Amino acid sequence: MKYGCYLPTRGPLAEPEVLAELVRSGESMGFNTIVIADHIVFPVEVESKYPYTLDGGFPGQEDVLEQHALMAFVAGITESSRLVTSVMIVPHRNPVVTAKTLATIDVLSKGRVTVGVGVGWMREEFQALCAADFDQRGKVTDEYLEIFKKCWTENPVSHQGEFYSFNALHCMPHPIQKPYPPIWIGGHSNPALRRVAKLGDGWHPVGATAASPLPPDEFQGLLEKLKRLMDAEGRDYESLTISLKAPSYDPGQLPDGHDRLLFTGEPEQIAQDLRTYEAMGVSELTFDFRCPTLSETLDRMSHFKNEVAPLVN
Repeated sequence: MKYGCYLPTRGPLAEPEVLAELVRSGESMGFNTIVIADHIVFPVEVESKYPYTLDGGFPGQEDVLEQHALMAFVAGITESSRLVTSVMIVPHRNPVVTAKTLATIDVLSKGRVTVGVGVGWMREEFQALCAADFDQRGKVTDEYLEIFKKCWTENPVSHQGEFYSFNALHCMPHPIQKPYPPIWIGGHSNPALRRVAKLGDGWHPVGATAASPLPPDEFQGLLEKLKRLMDAEGRDYESLTISLKAPSYDPGQLPDGHDRLLFTGEPEQIAQDLRTYEAMGVSELTFDFRCPTLSETLDRMSHFKNEVAPLVN
């Protein structure tokens, strides 16, 4: 089992010195991946419902660092950590510019980029960015992923599609990783699973939240569905990376009368959760260790690596 950690993109921890300390400490502790979320702007009035909270509210709607710029910053101060867009809202950006940006970061990081992708949920942000039609975002994402792959493997490259077209051009250099950086598909809806089966190198859902718990029985059912879909596409299910995000990591005790969320509680309880998901095929698990202060965040990361991970491995 490999482990990753969320990197703050907003709030008091999203400062250069703090971010540098977090990623360097994470790398020295042995975390495999650093995941970076994606929003570009927050419209003042938002009616869209966030899928990972019970009330549909999104926590924080002002400052946010741009995902690709932050990834490049992290690439320059780390040596071995995988850098994961988690997830990149594919329809927000021009697909050729996005392919070029990610290829550049892969080159500069010496092949450490993983492209986690999603279709997005905030209609108002799409409108503010003059992005693709929100109601067509699934189809747009699929086509943009095909454009990424073309830009990363062909020279010259051209594309004539439903949502984007361009004549032959050079989009070099290609990424270091061959044939291209791994593409992890976020989400666990039926369209997301079909996207994994057709286009993905990995599945990267969010679980362990009250709105999206993905308990073991449900998760196992989704894996079985995914295997059937991949068989139908003629693809090898065993080649797929299963990477679960668990934002609820908390080593503390829950008050009496409260149900325990996955990956919370005593070290042995958390370790047992990890063993359960590892047995189902999860090879990487990303936690959200973020706390109000840098010292608290580092303490949580250290607690996990010293007190929990050894019980699993």
